Amino acid sequence: MVLVVNEHDQVLHTADKWQAHVEGTLHRAFSILIFNQQGDWLLQQRAIEKYHSGGLWSNSCCGHPILPTDLIGQASRRLEDELGFQTPLQPLFFFQYRAEVGAGLVENEIDHVFIGQYEGPVPFNPAEVKAIRWVNSDVLARELCQQPTNFTPWFHLLHKQLINDGLLVKALAIMAE
Repeated sequence: MVLVVNEHDQVLHTADKWQAHVEGTLHRAFSILIFNQQGDWLLQQRAIEKYHSGGLWSNSCCGHPILPTDLIGQASRRLEDELGFQTPLQPLFFFQYRAEVGAGLVENEIDHVFIGQYEGPVPFNPAEVKAIRWVNSDVLARELCQQPTNFTPWFHLLHKQLINDGLLVKALAIMAE
């Protein structure tokens, strides 16, 4: 299930996740960006078996909350489910986007973006994640330009938002505190 929302992120009702993606219904989501102390990004390669965007590289973790409250708690639980660790998360911003993700499916989301810092092993769940890697900002920007089809459509939009609005600098400053 997903939380169907209006353009002000007010919950209207719930809907079947698959149906929401077929119809392109606006719904609430979250994205998590994890950085290490050097400012490198933790990326995940989505499991091949995912119903869309399998095998593509993306942000550390993402998902759909099922309750209208405790968004950060739900994001934290998803992080542990997918990547096998916990770390404090902080809200950074939210934005609305629409992206075709293949097979006739559409992500139409108000995406709440959280950041966290982590050092240590990443015992990811192979049912959700094929691989992980740490990458610095310069290499990531170059790969997004040179190999765009290796990344999820929403990660391109998220990265662009972070760079254009100066939010990456803000995120790294928060991590340095």
